Amino acid sequence: MRLGLFMMPVHPPTRPMHEVLAEDTEKCLLADRLGFDEMFLGEHYSAWSEPYPSPLMFMAALIDKTKNLDFGTGVISLPNRHPAFIAGETAQFDHMSRGRFILGIGTGSLISDFELLGNGDPALRNRMLVESIDMIEKIWSQDPPYDIKGEFWSTQIARTVNRDLGIGFIPKPYQTPRPPICVTAASPNSQTVRLAGRRGWGPISSAFLTPEGVATHWAMLQQGAAEAGRAPPAEQWRAARCIHVAPSDAEARDRVMNPRSSYHHYFAYFREILGGLGRLVALKPRPDMPDSEVTVEGILESRLIYGSPQTVLDKLVAFRDKAGPFGSLLFTGVDWSGPNEAWERESMRRMAEEVMPRLSQHAAAKAAE
Repeated sequence: MRLGLFMMPVHPPTRPMHEVLAEDTEKCLLADRLGFDEMFLGEHYSAWSEPYPSPLMFMAALIDKTKNLDFGTGVISLPNRHPAFIAGETAQFDHMSRGRFILGIGTGSLISDFELLGNGDPALRNRMLVESIDMIEKIWSQDPPYDIKGEFWSTQIARTVNRDLGIGFIPKPYQTPRPPICVTAASPNSQTVRLAGRRGWGPISSAFLTPEGVATHWAMLQQGAAEAGRAPPAEQWRAARCIHVAPSDAEARDRVMNPRSSYHHYFAYFREILGGLGRLVALKPRPDMPDSEVTVEGILESRLIYGSPQTVLDKLVAFRDKAGPFGSLLFTGVDWSGPNEAWERESMRRMAEEVMPRLSQHAAAKAAE
């Protein structure tokens, strides 16, 4: 099993951008030193709390400073820009990193970005995603002339091609035929996961989902793969979880339930956002619970895996046995304000050194059954 770091990231909006950029850089360097295999970073144009308009720019600064990490976009929102630009920029990054790149794609999730760019219709964004990635893959699979037309975009280079000078050629990736592609999914029985199975992509199951919700993703991945006559790409399936590892169960609980805890801030942030959208069910411990009864403490108990190394291992084994044979576990990164930096540094170290080797042994034994 692979261990990854997933950062939206979520920071208090009072913190200056340069400060959180430096902090998240150090978080990635720590993950690399600890032997994490990959990191994912989100794309948001209009949120001071999630201040990353260009995950590729951030990750490019890490290439020469790291040895172990593969870099994933978590995600590039394909409806936001022309597919030819995305194809060229991600191909460049794939070459810069010598193939240490995972193309994470999605329709976007930030409502202020939808307003900014005028693409608030979810059905429209879904069609745009499929058309965009189809166009990107066509661009990567051929040389000019290009003549690709769709419902939303077109790409054409014919009159200005000069083969001797290399003019008119859109860059192809370093990896052949392309980088791995993954998509995020935050709802049970996700049709996005079914599409991933058909296309050979790897889903990222949201940390908000219950184990039962994640298990539906394995079913949908198998269904989509069967429809395409392929094996389900379990090794490319990633499950994100909020995890905190401390020396003891008691100390872990004291940390995560502390009002200064970044997990408290993280789930309070999403409780307010999802509550305003009428989608608070995504965080409810029970689907039938009234919105008025949903507390941050209740969300922490139902969505955060915390405890001593042994307790966290036991919880992760139970989670994977129920959810399915995902190939990568993504550890959610949180803000380092106040005491949280020391807490999360220790948690990441214990996760990498004390929990993950034994979880990988369990996964290998299950696969051999």
